[in-house]
Amino acid sequence: MTTTLRGGCHCGNITVAFETALNPHALPLRACQCSFCVRHGGVTTSDPAGLLVVEVRQPGQLQRYRFALGITDFLNCRSCGVYVAAVMGSEGRSLGVLNVNVLDDREPFARAAQPMQYGAEKVEDREARRATAWMPVVVRSGPST
Repeated sequence: MTTTLRGGCHCGNITVAFETALNPHALPLRACQCSFCVRHGGVTTSDPAGLLVVEVRQPGQLQRYRFALGITDFLNCRSCGVYVAAVMGSEGRSLGVLNVNVLDDREPFARAAQPMQYGAEKVEDREARRATAWMPVVVRSGPST
């Protein structure tokens, strides 16, 4: 059985649908300790066998922010400032993690997140870890979404 968890940014410009066959209460929760994630209060999860669909109503209001190693796009809404997800390209596909704080039903995630320190990783180590831990992501944008 697949569960679909929905949510989005504060103003509604960016919406998400996270599909997983796993029990949401058992999904891993990670709290990256980089300055971006700490300042945004990001708590992320992913299901490598799941799917994250990100829909953007006004593409000009989607900010793809990169820093540090420059291999990750942090998806933020320019209108309301909410950090929704992080994505990266890997072997012709997009992988990512979802910031659970944007979900409409956050009850399954009302527990402590594992603090994570990724600062010492080299690019190839980070990409390899994410290839096994992150989930497929589809980002759709435009007036038809």
